[in-house]
Amino acid sequence: MPRKYLIETFGCQMNIHDSERMAGLLEQAGYEPTADDRDADVIVINTCSVRERAEEKLFTRLGEIRQMAAEDGTRPVVAVTGCVAQQEGSRILQRSKAVDLIVGTQNLKRLPMLVDAALERPASARTGTTIAIDPVDDVSFPLGIARRSDPVKAYVTIIEGCNEFCAFCVVPYTRGHERMRPVADVLADARHAVATGAREVQLLGQIVNHYQAPDDPSCDFAALLERLNGIDGLTRIRFASPHPRHVTPRMIAAMRDLPAVCRHLHLPVQSGSTRVLAAMRRRHTREQYLELVARLRQAMPDIALSTDMIVGFPGETEADFADTLSLAAAVRYHSMFSFKYSERPNTLALKRMPEDVLEEEKTRRIVALQSLQKSIQGALFAESLGRTFDVLVDSRSRRRDWELSGRTSGNTVVNFSGEPDWIGRTVPVRITAANPNSLRGEATPLDSGSTGPYV
Repeated sequence: MPRKYLIETFGCQMNIHDSERMAGLLEQAGYEPTADDRDADVIVINTCSVRERAEEKLFTRLGEIRQMAAEDGTRPVVAVTGCVAQQEGSRILQRSKAVDLIVGTQNLKRLPMLVDAALERPASARTGTTIAIDPVDDVSFPLGIARRSDPVKAYVTIIEGCNEFCAFCVVPYTRGHERMRPVADVLADARHAVATGAREVQLLGQIVNHYQAPDDPSCDFAALLERLNGIDGLTRIRFASPHPRHVTPRMIAAMRDLPAVCRHLHLPVQSGSTRVLAAMRRRHTREQYLELVARLRQAMPDIALSTDMIVGFPGETEADFADTLSLAAAVRYHSMFSFKYSERPNTLALKRMPEDVLEEEKTRRIVALQSLQKSIQGALFAESLGRTFDVLVDSRSRRRDWELSGRTSGNTVVNFSGEPDWIGRTVPVRITAANPNSLRGEATPLDSGSTGPYV
């Protein structure tokens, strides 16, 4: 019988795509997927370490696996991969005896070989026997290896690692220094995704708009968008996450002029206070950020902006937080990911900036920020009532089996009635209701001269 694997993923889009790659590598090596952890010969937990809670989630899950093994008398190979694996290494074994393999972010291609070797050992002799966290500069993966989890959207990595070293961020320490993928590989990956059914490509990189092709000096991020826009069958191009200081006039022009590039920009600011931004090592000011927002909206009045915010960073005063609230009110983000600051291993903030904002105060500030964002988002959604948007249908609605769900170019979720075979098509939808986190609408007929129901 073929051996079976189960991959559980915590964290961001990069982790999701890493899991897709690991799934493809394991299947290439003869393993079959399973959704039942009691049926799995191999359990891979792909981890995130951006927030402390994600690490605790890992150890809670490892405890469950160990209990399951004790009850069943079975012992699957357990591999911890991703950022926590890279960050903690052998220290994971001090908290859990359920782990056989620790595979860091730069060694994922070795996973099938390491799993094979572990399965050859008796269960009692393999715990913690392999720790693969050495840095590797090679960012290549075999073309088409990813087992994509989304039938409509495909992730395509263009940059691994980060050189920014923001004071709060653990990513440079878990994913290594910045390495660019060749543009030839990126385009081949995107073409393969489209050829196998994807209609949207989302480019991934910690600072995605810092891209410079190592195999073509003329290809910066704007040029990459231009080349991707020329791929037949590619309906939409998204990317995450850019850095404000690398948003160039060429990038703005590409977003404005290229039909496939979505009118949505996730533009992390982290704080509305110039003083806090300097402490965070963000390398832009509040004024520079607002000026950039103005230039973006002048070029694309309909652009939807989203962001990341941190409250309670060391040294943040009430006046600093007031600056964050006023910036959020001025920009009017369509969505926001907001967090209370938490210390992360190895970061400059941990080493040099002791926490001085009480947890109760962090909670008060995050509640106030999220309340403001909720009111802004509600007002923006209400402005959509009666308008018609092109919606790329990507799934059935989570709430009703007979409904479909998709996203506008501005990345807003829209639910509406339709046919299952519309998934993967772009449908014009008139908005009839605004909910707190999504819109509801009705699919509208196209002109009588149209050749199909929907494109």
